[in-house]
Amino acid sequence: MPQLPLTQYLQQASQGDRAAFDRLFGLVYDELQHLAQKVRSDRPAVQMSTVSLVHEAYAKLLPSQNLPWNDRLHFYRVAARAMRQVLVNAAQHQRRQKRGNGAIHVTLTHLNDRDVGTTSDQVLALHEGLSELEKMNERQARIVEYRVFCGFTIEETAKMLSVSEATIKRDWLAARAWLAVFLRL
Repeated sequence: MPQLPLTQYLQQASQGDRAAFDRLFGLVYDELQHLAQKVRSDRPAVQMSTVSLVHEAYAKLLPSQNLPWNDRLHFYRVAARAMRQVLVNAAQHQRRQKRGNGAIHVTLTHLNDRDVGTTSDQVLALHEGLSELEKMNERQARIVEYRVFCGFTIEETAKMLSVSEATIKRDWLAARAWLAVFLRL
């Protein structure tokens, strides 16, 4: 069977073709795994392997397979949200399992210009802060989500949001400042 472009698989998936969605996942699997590795690189993000993060994000994407996918970027935006949800859910689960003892560690390198070892409570606080920031400035919240939970660079984030790198840098600084106050960092 000839390999179709990603956008055609997205269109077929929108029309309810589960096989097209599975083939789409196969095409983007390496990229999603690369994103998950960026999130986990040199820091023990939630006690979950890169493969598990990708597969659980895929499971979160399955109910969305019939969405009217606009393009490749739209798919990656939704995938980024799924990865954030997986990490937040894992942090919530870990907190329920072991209050304090054996706390998970997530390093949010992109939030500050230094490594910040965080507990599951801090991951959940960041999630809460992003939810509040989203009410005020959705783009800034997406920037933090893409950079922190998916490990996107400034350039990749600019492409995801279809804005200039200068805009991303400016919004990134503002979002970090707001979150620092919210999180009392």
